[in-house]
Amino acid sequence: AVVSTQSTGGEKGEMGIPGFDGSDGAPGADGAKGAPGSDGAPGADGQPGTDGLPGNDGAKGETGPKGERGAPGMDGSDGAKGAKGAPGQKGLAGIKGQKGEKGISGEKGDKGNDGKCNIDDYSPCNCDTHVVTRHSQSVDTPDCPAEFTSLWSGYSLVFFEGNGYGLSQDLGDAGSCLEDFQLLPFMQCSASDVCRHGVRTDKSFWLGTNQGADFASKPMNNIDEILPHISRCRVCMGTKYIIARHSFKATAPACPADFSEIWTGYSYVMVTSSSTSGGGQDLSSAGSCLENFFLPTFIECLGRGTCSYYINNLDYWLAQNQETNQPGMWGMGNVYSGLNDILNQGVSRCVVCARNSL
Repeated sequence: AVVSTQSTGGEKGEMGIPGFDGSDGAPGADGAKGAPGSDGAPGADGQPGTDGLPGNDGAKGETGPKGERGAPGMDGSDGAKGAKGAPGQKGLAGIKGQKGEKGISGEKGDKGNDGKCNIDDYSPCNCDTHVVTRHSQSVDTPDCPAEFTSLWSGYSLVFFEGNGYGLSQDLGDAGSCLEDFQLLPFMQCSASDVCRHGVRTDKSFWLGTNQGADFASKPMNNIDEILPHISRCRVCMGTKYIIARHSFKATAPACPADFSEIWTGYSYVMVTSSSTSGGGQDLSSAGSCLENFFLPTFIECLGRGTCSYYINNLDYWLAQNQETNQPGMWGMGNVYSGLNDILNQGVSRCVVCARNSL
């Protein structure tokens, strides 16, 4: 039989000594997700970073405005001496100087030999300058005579006509060689401060070329068509005195003593237009000795913008004076028909001469 030692109904005893710790239990299940926390305080500034690598070159910018002019630079050092230049052309004679003061009287000279009463020899002084104009009567510009210098070249003007009045140009003077060609190089002005260029009644007359005249053709109004009919010219300057001499024969005369020939030609006197105006040449001038004989000699241009040859424009030339038993009566009433008759029996020849240098 089992004997029970448990008392029934006794007093509660004192707490016993704590037992040994038990082993850890199994992990509990995850709890529910908590609510988000509040933002934390800003952190402290970090340390500066290291320099980055250099970037690529940027695109070329637009050109800026022009800067102000800088201050003048310092003078450079002298360059090396250049080579000796070629000799220049011989200069023109200088202007005649002023008259000097009267010198001291010289001693009385010895008595000279008895002389003959003759005209003193002429001794020219090449101190002055002389201008001569030469006309080619072609589209080619002529050359200056020897020892003359060209001043300009242009177009051969004979004379103007305005309001029925004419103004001629000596063909040996510079005014007969205009550097520009206009059908009407002048204008008409009144006292009311008004000027008109190209008035229909105004005219200009120019030396022609050997293009031939068709009097039945329509007047030319195109500059490219007109220019081949206008003679060219050149103005020249030198120290030699120029004269023209006329023979009144079919052959050119010789130059005077101490003069040399420049050119020979035909003795040109004057021109007249369809109105009462016209103009002439100084017969001592080179302009009175044209190197070519053309008929008609000149062409007429009008203010309306046309140029043409007109049958009622007339040329005048010195005539020949043949040696006959009645000198001075040759040719009265003669009519020379055809170029050969005119050249052989009609028109006088001439020569342009230059005074020789000493």
